[in-house]
Amino acid sequence: MRHTFAALAGLALAVPALTGIGTATAAPAATACYVQSGGLTAGNDTVDRYVNATSPITVKPVDVMAKNPFGGRAISLSTSWTWDDDLGDNGDQTSLDGHVVSGGVMYQSHQMVKTGSEGQVVSSSLTRIGSGWDAFRTLTQSWSLQTPGWRMYALRSDGSLYRWNLTTQNGTEVWHAAGSYPGFSAVKAVTLLSRTSTYDTLLATTRGGALYSIHIPLTSPMKPVVKPLRTATWGGFEQLQTARCGNYGTVLLAIDKDLGAGYLYAVGHANGTATVINSLGKAPTAFNDQLDFSWASVVDEPLFGE
Repeated sequence: MRHTFAALAGLALAVPALTGIGTATAAPAATACYVQSGGLTAGNDTVDRYVNATSPITVKPVDVMAKNPFGGRAISLSTSWTWDDDLGDNGDQTSLDGHVVSGGVMYQSHQMVKTGSEGQVVSSSLTRIGSGWDAFRTLTQSWSLQTPGWRMYALRSDGSLYRWNLTTQNGTEVWHAAGSYPGFSAVKAVTLLSRTSTYDTLLATTRGGALYSIHIPLTSPMKPVVKPLRTATWGGFEQLQTARCGNYGTVLLAIDKDLGAGYLYAVGHANGTATVINSLGKAPTAFNDQLDFSWASVVDEPLFGE
């Protein structure tokens, strides 16, 4: 049903001859790497599709991850989701975990599904975190088994970027405010680009067409450092999804919801406008789900795009 990305973390990077893009860093080779793109369908099922960075791009047929996991509840925002296989008494269940917003309320969402059953939900839970989330328009989480800490970033409609540290106390998820910063009102789409023990880096598009990295040290107060990677042509994308490719590279899927189209890019280690970004082309599938998000295995190596 799914396969892990962790084994690809040691892939060598190719140095493409890219006129006008720069060679300060190398873009990842356009082989073997992929984005596990997900969505919530009009029928309220969660699905995934592997968009493979092959030449030409290939897409694995859509899998149903969970059938109607939210009971028909309208979902307005979602984080990325993680899955973990070989669970349950007989090792025949898969755990699915993420956060969603419904009716302005944030929930921690968890499902156990029967592996290989086309999304048969064995158990499901929605744990209320809090209200007021109708004021926010993006959710980006930074989480990995390989590096400590769990952080959530949310962009409010007034352009303020908020950060929380998440912990678990007596089996309950607890959110701790960890700073905010204004000035991001022009931002349209956000995804995680890099995660380390000392900083997170977000990747963002603006309505004006720019593509930026937002480097956020984990120190307090929260002081993001914003650098342009490109200054035009990126304004049409409402959704960004990333996956690690090699030691320093990233595969980026940029989705234009108006056209229902996704475009794949190989991105080198972020270095301002010198960052190598290699267009791999349009993905041969439609992106017409009511909500888009990405999937990752719990054992995947953390993103290291900057």
